[in-house]
Amino acid sequence: MLIFGMGYTASRLADHLRDKGWRVTGTRREATKGTIAFDDESSVLTALSNATHILSSVPPARDGSEPVLDKYGSAIAGADLQWSGYLSSTGVYGDTGGAWVDESAPIGTGRRKARSEADTLWQQLRRDMCVFRLPGIYGPGRNPLERVRAGKAKRINVPGQLFSRIHVDDIISAVVASIKGPAGVFNITDDLPAAQHEVLAYAARLLGIETPPLISLEEANLSKVAMGFYEENRKVSNGKAKRVMNWQPQYKDYKIGLSELLD
Repeated sequence: MLIFGMGYTASRLADHLRDKGWRVTGTRREATKGTIAFDDESSVLTALSNATHILSSVPPARDGSEPVLDKYGSAIAGADLQWSGYLSSTGVYGDTGGAWVDESAPIGTGRRKARSEADTLWQQLRRDMCVFRLPGIYGPGRNPLERVRAGKAKRINVPGQLFSRIHVDDIISAVVASIKGPAGVFNITDDLPAAQHEVLAYAARLLGIETPPLISLEEANLSKVAMGFYEENRKVSNGKAKRVMNWQPQYKDYKIGLSELLD
């Protein structure tokens, strides 16, 4: 497996695959032990020529460009691979007014236009491509428990607004399940979209500390980027992944996931 972008999720995937006997190479901005520099074209192309499977977890750049496709797209398209994948975002669906959305819905209407364009380009790159659309990711070291414990959590009340989320280990199990399944686009989410303030309140109860106060969006004084998060409202269906890949999330809702992380 060659993984472009050894970030939080991809690094955990690499560890899992290595435990199962896979040989995994990844890229970072600068080479580290077990990875190669993204701009080291010779080393990356050599790794690609040796790979049977590739995955990109690299998001679009700030200028909207797609770094991996811009530099290595033609080589990936022509590579002799058994499987290819791309970690995308459910943000491609934009705002649905709180309605359920599945993979048949149009994309590109929301704030994540560059991500929507990248999503489409990766789909078109190879016939064996699996595109995983992911909501908010949480897991060890990166979760609401950490924010509540650190006193950095803001419980913001936007009536009727729900978000989907996914435990990082459920992303890993979905990627593994897809390797022996058909190509396509899959929403990888848990089963229970929930309000952000409900999740933080539950985290506080688990920790046995005072629940952060509920505040309005105006009182939160958020950055423009963070404010965009609250301008969209949708519930994301994972039914296709369950049907087609025979995948089930181990952490079906945030309560199971947070309780496990606390333990």
